[in-house]
Amino acid sequence: MKIPQNSLKWAFFFCCLVLVVAAWGLQGMWLPKAKIWAAKQLVASGEAKEDSHAGHDHGGHDHGGHDHSHAGHDEASSLELSPQARKNIGLTKENVRPVELQTFTRTISVPAIVVERPGQTRMEIVATMTGIITNVNIVAGEAILPGRELFNLRLTHEDMVQAQASFLKTLGALDVEEKEIKRLLKVTNNGAIAGKLLLERQYAKEKLLVDLGAQREALYLHGFSKEQVNQIATTRRLLSHHQIYAPRISSDSGNLSFSRSMIRRTSGVNEPRPLSSPARSSLPEILIVQDLRVNKGDFVSAGDTLCVLADYRNLYVQGQAFEHDADELAIAYNNEWSVEALLEDREKQKTIIGGLKIAYLDNEVEPDSRAFSFFVNLPNRMLGNVKQENGHRYVTWKFKPGQRMQLRVPVERIENQIVLPVDAVASAGAERFVFQENGDHFDRIPVHVIYQDQVWAVIENDGSVFPGDIIAYTGAHQMQMALKNKAGGAVDPHAGHNH
Repeated sequence: MKIPQNSLKWAFFFCCLVLVVAAWGLQGMWLPKAKIWAAKQLVASGEAKEDSHAGHDHGGHDHGGHDHSHAGHDEASSLELSPQARKNIGLTKENVRPVELQTFTRTISVPAIVVERPGQTRMEIVATMTGIITNVNIVAGEAILPGRELFNLRLTHEDMVQAQASFLKTLGALDVEEKEIKRLLKVTNNGAIAGKLLLERQYAKEKLLVDLGAQREALYLHGFSKEQVNQIATTRRLLSHHQIYAPRISSDSGNLSFSRSMIRRTSGVNEPRPLSSPARSSLPEILIVQDLRVNKGDFVSAGDTLCVLADYRNLYVQGQAFEHDADELAIAYNNEWSVEALLEDREKQKTIIGGLKIAYLDNEVEPDSRAFSFFVNLPNRMLGNVKQENGHRYVTWKFKPGQRMQLRVPVERIENQIVLPVDAVASAGAERFVFQENGDHFDRIPVHVIYQDQVWAVIENDGSVFPGDIIAYTGAHQMQMALKNKAGGAVDPHAGHNH
């Protein structure tokens, strides 16, 4: 079967067209490798040329008119550096490498301060009853665990005594009624009189049970725990002393719970979440005695503050941004972008704390400073945990309220661009340049800078520089000055001297 010649021509043309289109679409894969291979070939050819002239006697001929220009580049924008010059501007192997397409995150830096979490960091322990402090079991600054006995209080208020006495009196009356009901039940004569008396006794018992329940609730409101009330009912004796224990924060709603015979006060009806919840810190619940306000022998009234405990496991970093930054901060908050905090030590070394999340943005702008506040969650770290011989333990935390920080907040992401250090970009008026390694020299390449800050410069991926091109990541300014000196000529070192 004979194929027409015109069909073969069209098939050949179509195949060539497909190859060209495929090569153009996949240039990001093969073009950088081709450039690197070509650069290596240029270096190899240059070394071979030097070897061919090694040991050649030029006989003192003057080569001043010899053209040293390299093929494939402009001599005016090309620079050769000696090994010593490369070392002087830091052009090591790590600082001369191929570029890659990256995603650059633009950030803003704002001053910040570590603050407490309102309603969660500090908790005041108050006296729920009036009495005299007979024992103080803690010292200021000490680290304690939940359930630790803090104070022992001897009850002196008349209302406390009267409430317990009324409770005991009702218990006694209830015992009498129950005995009478049992006696009537044993009466063999089931006449109308016996039945009426039994019914009256049962009504009287129900009334006493109602009074007993009301008195039990009154004791709870006075500050007695369920176990303490049961103890009064069992022993039939008044409590003269009351123990106050360190609470345990069991949920984000601020519920305070106490174990065994401890007081329990709740602000909600939901069951407390376990400590292993992701919303809580993984550190053990340690409370610091931040402020101790009473001494042994002090008389306190119900509602007086005995001490202040602090839970430093989780804090806030309060950022102070400008008013016009509010919209950009809202973008970072809505996208749940991570925030970095920078903490500077005495040696001016900055510690970066990454992976932080914005808790919330303030809804007000300070009228005087026009500052806009936002708050970032800051999980704390334990630096020291020392237990002394007297049994008291002291804990040192990494982050403390009042510390100054800097927050770097991401506000924009630029996709698929070339990101270089600022030292890799030189400027001359409106022009911006990078220096591409080409064999034994560097070629100056004009580029367009999309964004630049104190650390990074984002170069537009417009074809001026391709991924895989070997670029100098530092020393661009020095190489630009060397090119200017090369173009303008060196200054005569003997100018002004009379020989």
